[in-house]
Amino acid sequence: MSTLFEAQAPRPLADRLRPDGLDEVVGQAHLLSPEAPIGRMVTSGRLASIVLWGPPGSGKTTIARLLAHHTKLEFEPLSAVFSGVADLRKIFDAARKRREMGNGTLLFIDEIHRFNRAQQDGFLPYVEDGTVILVGATTENPSFELNAALLSRCQVLVLNRLDDQALEELLSRAEGEEGRTIPVEGDARIGLRAMADGDGRYLLNMAEVLFELPAEPLLDSQALAEVVQRRVPLYDKHQEGHFNLISALHKSLRGSDTDAALYWFARMIVGGEDPRYIARRLVRFAVEDVGLADPDALVQSLAAWQAYERLGSPEGELALVQCVIQLGTAPKSNAAYKAASAALALARETGSLTPPKHILNAPTRLMKDLGYGADYVYDHDTEEGFSGQDYFPENMGRRQLYRPGDRGFEREITKRLTYWNKLRRDKTDDGN
Repeated sequence: MSTLFEAQAPRPLADRLRPDGLDEVVGQAHLLSPEAPIGRMVTSGRLASIVLWGPPGSGKTTIARLLAHHTKLEFEPLSAVFSGVADLRKIFDAARKRREMGNGTLLFIDEIHRFNRAQQDGFLPYVEDGTVILVGATTENPSFELNAALLSRCQVLVLNRLDDQALEELLSRAEGEEGRTIPVEGDARIGLRAMADGDGRYLLNMAEVLFELPAEPLLDSQALAEVVQRRVPLYDKHQEGHFNLISALHKSLRGSDTDAALYWFARMIVGGEDPRYIARRLVRFAVEDVGLADPDALVQSLAAWQAYERLGSPEGELALVQCVIQLGTAPKSNAAYKAASAALALARETGSLTPPKHILNAPTRLMKDLGYGADYVYDHDTEEGFSGQDYFPENMGRRQLYRPGDRGFEREITKRLTYWNKLRRDKTDDGN
């Protein structure tokens, strides 16, 4: 219960606008509508333990609090950042006593991924026997951060980053609460929503700063940027965001969407990614997805990496941009990659077959007597510079492992292979 003084204390705008019902939560209809997972739980009155996974400011804490209210459960909030085993024991003891009286407890743990594995294991018996309904909130991928045993007892629900419509709804509610409009021009209002980067709480905090300004003059985009600090895009170069963005860059390049690739490259740079990591991935892409369709791609990607090492940031990043453009616009082929996989599979399948004796050196008399090097034809001594001999293990037969595509330089490689294969057949037919 709040005291008289607490009731008179100023409350942040974001706190004053907290929804009173699940139907007032914006941007998460896929979870909260009557036919959606949480909506069905509330309608049935049976709440299961869940993990709410979503970006900051998407409504995780608000949803947990409202779930407790709608289901008449005692709300026990806890932050994994500031709490430990002793705090959990107190809550579990209180929850057990409530349960004996016929009452339930909703344990909300914010930043649940911050608890270590042993602490997470400590929840299991209380979740399993129903002493508490656990609602965990995390910004990190639960499959990486939470115990498999805990995940098996919870339903993971993914919250969306708030879209532009949801952010505009929050701004309208803020204006209704304050009884005035935010003093910004139309373009600046769009920019304000963009600055929030999908975070409703951050948007309301910026709006609160703007409400302290006079109603006139209206701020344009430049003036808005001077009043509120632009938010750094969310990017953790050691967690899922790191892998998501490099995957987006790689697949955009593979799909020859150069503009999208440049966007994801820029997102990683703005987020603080080490350009050397990106350079390494570009080299990998050159050999894995461009391959011999454009042999120059590998040369250029290595040159871009070297240019960055010599120039550093930010000048060296232009070399990586140039590399992204070259790789995005290059013809694509994974024929060399598939050939490598096929060769490895064949090597594992055939075990320890020895090379044919005619291509083995015979440095000793014994080896020569055993037939090592016998009948070997030195290719340069032939008219075409090609002997046509078989170099696979004896009795294995020839295998085609590399199958070039009909794109870029691989068209020329196909012509070369066709030429050598014809010569080989001719020499075989002639008995050479």
